[in-house]
Amino acid sequence: MKRRDFLLATAIWLPSLRYAEAQQSTPKKRIAVVMASTKVEDVKRDPLARLFDAELRRTGLIEGENVIIDRYSAEGRSDRYESLAREVVATNPDLIWTGGTPMTLRLKAATNTIPVVTMTGDPIRFGIVSNLARPGGNITGVSVDAGVEVWGKRLELLGHAVPGLKRVAFVSTRGGWTGPGGRATEDAAPKLGISLTSVLLNNPYNEAEYRRVLGSVQREQFDGVMISDENEHIPHRVLMAQLIQQNRLPAMYNFRDQAEAGGLMSYSWDVKAAIRRNAEQMAEIVLRGANPAEMPYFQEKTFELVINLKAAKELGIEVPAGLVAGADAVIE
Repeated sequence: MKRRDFLLATAIWLPSLRYAEAQQSTPKKRIAVVMASTKVEDVKRDPLARLFDAELRRTGLIEGENVIIDRYSAEGRSDRYESLAREVVATNPDLIWTGGTPMTLRLKAATNTIPVVTMTGDPIRFGIVSNLARPGGNITGVSVDAGVEVWGKRLELLGHAVPGLKRVAFVSTRGGWTGPGGRATEDAAPKLGISLTSVLLNNPYNEAEYRRVLGSVQREQFDGVMISDENEHIPHRVLMAQLIQQNRLPAMYNFRDQAEAGGLMSYSWDVKAAIRRNAEQMAEIVLRGANPAEMPYFQEKTFELVINLKAAKELGIEVPAGLVAGADAVIE
C-alpha cells in the first residue's frame, strides 16, 4: 500500500474506532419498568406495552444500545406492591417507570432519590406531589384524572345510551370502590335514577378472577356495567370487554380499545398521548439530566367518547342520534 493511501485509510478508520470504543466505554443507563399486573413474559403481546417501547425508541432511549431495561411485575398481587418496590429500589436503577397510584405510592415510600416517572390519578389528592408545576421531589409523570366529575359523566352517558337503565354493577378492586372514583359514581347514581352496586375483585387480579366476577354480574341480572379505571385492569381490559359483551350487557369502559374490542362505549383520556408524554419525560431525565423536581406533572384534560354501534345492535339497543352525533368516534 502506498503511504498516501495508508494515511487516508487511517484518517477514515481511526475516528470510527475511537467512536466505537467511546460507545463501549460509556456505561448504559438502567431503567426499571415496574408493572402492577402485566406479566413480564406478556409485555411483547400487549399493544400498549409495545407502544411504550416504540415511544422510548423514538425519544432516543434504545434498549441494548444506550439503556438497559429491567422489567418487574407484581402479577396482579397488590400484596406484593410494597416488597416489589423495595426490591426494585435496592437495584439502584437510574430511573424507575411505573403506572397506577398504588404502586407509585409504594415507590415514593421506598425512595426519595431515584427519579420516578409515572401515570396516576390526581397526584396532589393522593399525596404523590404537592405541586403540578414544580413537583419538588423525585417523582413526575402524567395524571389521567380530570376530576371526579368525570365518573358522574360516564354513568350519565351510559344512562343516555341505554333507555331504562336501573341497576348497574361497578366492577373494581376494593380500593377502587372506596376511592374517589367509586365514591363519585355512587353519589351520581341516585340523581340519575340508577341503583349502583359494587362487584369487587379479589387478590390476585388474574384472568380467573375476572371471569368469576363478570360471571357473577351476569347471574345477578344487572342492566349495565361500569368499570373502575385502575391500572390492575390493563392486561385484562380486552378480555373484560369481550366477556361483558358475550353476557349481553351494556357497559361503559375506560379505554378506547375496549370499545374497539366489542364493548358498547368508552369515555377515556388519550392513553397513547399519555404514554408519549411519559417517554419524553424519561428521555429528558436519562439523556439530558433533567431534574424531576422541576419537571411539570402533566394533567390530562381531553377525554373522548367512542360508541360502538355494532355492539349496540347486538345488544338490541338503539343509541339516541344526539348521543351518536356528539361522539368523538363511532364504530359502525
